[in-house]
Formats: sequence, C-alpha cells, structure tokens
Amino acid sequence: MNQRRLYKTIESFISEELKSDTQLLNHVVNEIVKSERIRIKGGRVWQYEPRTEEYRLMHQIGDIERIEPNYRLKVAQYPMFVQIGLQRSIIARETDRYLREKGILRYAATGVGEKLPSKKGDVYQYVLAFNADVIDESLLPELNIIGLAVTARLKGKKVERRARELERDLDRAREIQQSILPEPGLKFHHYELYGVSIPDQVVGGDFFDYMFADEDRDRLSIVIGDAASKGFRAAAQALYVVGALRMGIRYYSKISLLMKRINELVNSTFSEEQFVSLFYAELSDDQRGLVLYSNAGHNSPLLYHVSEGRAESLKATGQILGPFPDERYKVENTHMAPGDVLCMFSDGISEAMEVAEEMYGEQRLAEKIASLHKRGAEEIARAVLDDVERFSRGSDVVDDKTIVVVKRVR
Repeated sequence: MNQRRLYKTIESFISEELKSDTQLLNHVVNEIVKSERIRIKGGRVWQYEPRTEEYRLMHQIGDIERIEPNYRLKVAQYPMFVQIGLQRSIIARETDRYLREKGILRYAATGVGEKLPSKKGDVYQYVLAFNADVIDESLLPELNIIGLAVTARLKGKKVERRARELERDLDRAREIQQSILPEPGLKFHHYELYGVSIPDQVVGGDFFDYMFADEDRDRLSIVIGDAASKGFRAAAQALYVVGALRMGIRYYSKISLLMKRINELVNSTFSEEQFVSLFYAELSDDQRGLVLYSNAGHNSPLLYHVSEGRAESLKATGQILGPFPDERYKVENTHMAPGDVLCMFSDGISEAMEVAEEMYGEQRLAEKIASLHKRGAEEIARAVLDDVERFSRGSDVVDDKTIVVVKRVR
C-alpha cells in the first residue's frame, strides 16, 4: 500500500472520542486486524512499566490462542524490547517459552509513544505486536508507518496546545508560506511549468519549488513535498526543507546524495512523526526529454505519454524523509516527448473526498490529464484543481492541495 495512504488509513482508525491512550491503542489494533487492506491477522498491545522494568500485556485480538491477561515480560530477559527502541520495528522469532506454547513462533512488532529509560537502554512506552500469514522483511515499511501514525496521535494533544499558542502568529505564518513558493509559471527550454498550492488552513505543509543548480541555468530541479504536520508547524518545516534544498543543490550534483543529506537533516532537526514526503525531478535541454527523479514516499506523479495514450506512474524510490536516517534513495529516469504532460500533486488532490466518501483517485486524475493534454500547463493545472473542488464540494474531509504541471511543448 502507498506509504502516505497507509498512514492516512491508520489515522482514520483513530476516534476523537477515545480519551485515554489505552483506549486509543486497543481500538487502533482492532481496526488494523479487521482491515482487509492491511496484511495483519492478530495483534497485541504491550505497555512498559518503569517501576518493574516489565512490559504488561494490555490487549489481544485476532487469530491466535489467548494469552493470560496481564502477562508480563521483563526487559532484562527479553532484549527485543531494547532492539525495538533502537530500530522502531522488527521481525523476530519468539523466545519466550510460554508465548511459543501459545503458537507465536514469529512476530512483527513496532514501538509507539515516548521513549523511556531502562537499565538495558531506552524502550518505547508501548509495543504493538502482530502476527500475519506471511511475516518477512517486506512487512517492515508497513510497521514503521503504523508506529509513526499512532505515535503522532499520542502526541497530538500536546501539539494541538502548542498550535493554539501559535495562532497569534498567523499573519507571519502566511508570509512564511508565501516566501517558499516560486512564481507559479516558468518556461525552461522545451518545457512550460505551472504550479499552485492551496492550504487547507491559513498555512499548510504542502510546498513546491523550481531551482537551478548554477548560474548557467542548464538544469532545472522541480520539487513538490508535503510536511506531515499542520498549520504553522507544517509551514515552518516546509520552509526549512526548501531552504535546505536550495542550499544543498549547489553542493550535491548527485540527486541521491542530496536526498540522503536532506533526509539526515530532517531526521536530526524534527521529531520522527514530523516526516516529509518529497518528489524531486530534474530537467535539462536534452533532446530526448530525459527526466531524472527520486521519490521519497510522495504520491506517485503521473506522466502522460501522448504517443501511447497512457499515464506512467513515477513510484517511490525510497521511504519518507525523517524517520529513517540510513535510508538510501534511488534515482530513476524516464523521458518526455513533445506533447507529454507530467503532473505532480499532493494527496489533497488524489485523496479529495466527495460527500459519499469516494476518493477522487489517481485513475480519475489520469483520465482528466488525458482529456486536457492538448492545453498549456497553466490551463491543465487550474482545470484539475477546479475539477477536484467540484468533486469534493460539501465534504468535511479537506487537505492542502498542490499541483505542478510540466508540459513538453516542443
């Protein structure tokens, strides 16, 4: 499942009516196990108790033999808890004899909440453990997203209080938001570009930018991103990332190295739930229309090829920026022929909801681009935005909306 979509799926499981941490965690694990979109068959919630340095079983659900309520595991005798504290998510063989007797031979687990000290090292406040039909390394990215989403909600109340305090600075926040956005239109060699960003609140976490690496202006970098936070906090994070990109592009000629460095900076500067998704593309005056790109967990842009009458999806080449400091970002390439249209967008476009809770979706977006491909970049961008607005009119589900259209005109 798309990383941002999985994150939003987990967010949708979290009800505002759940007041306590334990209610929230139990409910989320129940919904994950029930969901047909997530590869999980059973789940357990463990809570760390600092006084005894033990984890206590709080909750269990799903396709597994029942474990004794309040069963405890000592951190000193169960080193996987410290490993989770270091890595967030793990796949491991069960070592506790009682749990093995209950049929748990292999499990997947992720840490959530704050990190707390123990004699063996820092451990998470809670651990969510899961069983599935197939448990292998491919499950780790999903576990990481589950851990991030739940941790973000646990910290949400504190963040909301801080956000209310920052509302006094909204005028300044609006200036910050505008300062990181370029002029919407740009012509570059064989291409014309047009971008628009519309925040859901006064300010938001979406951003885009056009950047030249040197004064020769023979290479153009285009970025579009989405900071996971909201409001002023998201605008400040977006400003930081754009500033880092503008500086970094002058020092890192290789896209993979630039992405790696930006990821390290986000990781060291922001808390792990304040991640950023980012798509980076580079154009030149290459006659073949070469496009180099790297996608850090962002919505997959759509490249409409006129000759084939179809849209190519430029999928993720690495995980979201921030939580995973050792991530490596691959660089892929594609080509744009004259008349081709590249559409980059945030999830406020593709995941816009109508009143009946149907998503706008990538397929509808691809069809819209196909119907508009003969128009200029600005016309395409504004027509897509208008269509999304009409589609979602009256819905309570709203988000920042950003779109950047690149058309090869010759």
